[in-house]
Amino acid sequence: MKLLKEFKEFAVKGNMMDMAIGIIIGAAFNKVIDVLAKQVLLPPLSLLSDGTNFQDKKLVLREGITNIEGAITTSEVAIEYGALFEVFLDFIIIGFTVFIVVKAMNRLRNRAQDTSDETVATPKDIELLSDLKILIEEQNRLLKSQVSR
Repeated sequence: MKLLKEFKEFAVKGNMMDMAIGIIIGAAFNKVIDVLAKQVLLPPLSLLSDGTNFQDKKLVLREGITNIEGAITTSEVAIEYGALFEVFLDFIIIGFTVFIVVKAMNRLRNRAQDTSDETVATPKDIELLSDLKILIEEQNRLLKSQVSR
């Protein structure tokens, strides 16, 4: 019963919903990046490299051997570096996109926390802390003026 109560508290606090939303957005983001890399960026790279398909690139260590009937007797051994190139390109695109998104979010957060900026609504907690800071500074000035008399 205690476990059920703890689970209910966990779910109600929003942790589960935050995780679910993050996973769903991450899956959708992965699809966008996959299409961007494979169908937008790789074709021009392939065109620049005289029609080379990067996904098919590999370093053959041992050729596959077939018998007279055409059946494979020994499998090919190869290092498929084309797939690595594709995944690396995906990683670079994802990293750069996440960097841009985080940079934009930080800029928005900094604007929201700037109490002197009237174009963005300041969150109540930041506004209260700013007011508290102004009151403390004013109190310190008054105390200093009383001590110096």
